Amino acid sequence: MSIRIVAIDKLKCEKELELKEVFEKMDEILRVGGVKEPIIVDSRFNVVDNIELYEALRRLGVKLVPISQKKASLYLSLESLGFYDEIYPEPLRVFKSTLELLYRNWPTPLVLLRSLSTDERRVWAKLEGFNPFSGSVKDRIGWFMFINAMKKFGGTYKKFVYEATSTNTGMALAAMAAMHGFKARFYLPITIQKASDVLLKVIGADVVRVPKQLTVEFIDDVERNAKRDKTLHLNQFENDANFEVHLRYTAKELELQIREAKIYPAAIIGGIGTSGHMSAIAFYFKNRFRENIEIYGVQPAKDHSIPGIRRVETGMKWIHWVKFNGVIDTERNEAVREAINIARKEGILIGLSSGAVVSGFKKLSSEGKLDRGDVILIFPDHGFKYVEQFQEYLQKHE
Repeated sequence: MSIRIVAIDKLKCEKELELKEVFEKMDEILRVGGVKEPIIVDSRFNVVDNIELYEALRRLGVKLVPISQKKASLYLSLESLGFYDEIYPEPLRVFKSTLELLYRNWPTPLVLLRSLSTDERRVWAKLEGFNPFSGSVKDRIGWFMFINAMKKFGGTYKKFVYEATSTNTGMALAAMAAMHGFKARFYLPITIQKASDVLLKVIGADVVRVPKQLTVEFIDDVERNAKRDKTLHLNQFENDANFEVHLRYTAKELELQIREAKIYPAAIIGGIGTSGHMSAIAFYFKNRFRENIEIYGVQPAKDHSIPGIRRVETGMKWIHWVKFNGVIDTERNEAVREAINIARKEGILIGLSSGAVVSGFKKLSSEGKLDRGDVILIFPDHGFKYVEQFQEYLQKHE
């Protein structure tokens, strides 16, 4: 059989590799912008060799792949393999289901922030608060973890999902559970705002408050409970779908937006929580832009708590697989203040992790690191959940 181009869905592969096992292959594909060899298959389209290539392309979200029954050299660009085909927004915004309202509504907006821009530097914000279920970037992982689990496990578990969450992932999974006839139970740390209980219960979830500070402190407890009750535990902190969805969608759509707006990004800045979205963005852009872009993470300062983000040393999976140019500390009051500043200068209500990103940007700017070019800020969520924190700040400072 000579080299053929076929839909990747036609191929069958008995062995599924772990994400870490195909990291270098994905790195290579993104750096060269294509593939240099075919996947080796038999007459029934079973993958028999170059499994690593198959798994890398599958995770990158291509629609087409080159196949052959023997090794060969070639070059096919990612674009020719349908690399961007998954990014197909509905132009007139008419959706056949609330599930489609999520992924057919992407890309989320990219907007110029005039209050932070200068003649030499433009600052853009990617508004993940436009996602429909939680008003946050976590809709992406809630959707992707859930649909992947349904494909893999089917009816193995009771129609019940448990998860440790600080709110947003819980809201996303509660929406997925509601649409698919599941029940949901979420375990929240004691430090999270009271409004979260109400929001999650409105969507139909059970809420359990845990007397601990961080969600990562009781993941093992949730896992034990899920095993005991034979329910699904997706575990956003370890589930590679968290990284993959941002690689296939968030980073890819951001590249298309950059092209459309003729943006030449010098830096991308975002908060780190599970580390999924910023690690995927770092991996993608460091490869696609050949290191000519700086990536910064933002974390809470020591002894400070900011909903949605946490310190690297509390334990994160994917951030240790990729290269960041730095991680900036910000205090809770700084995050709240900057969220309020954006509301008062730009008219949009952003969450506290987004305020932390603005604070991190300003600190880098004051050090002279971001004087020129385009800077992109990833705003993870909307501000509607944080009325308690805004009220507390205003009472103390105004």
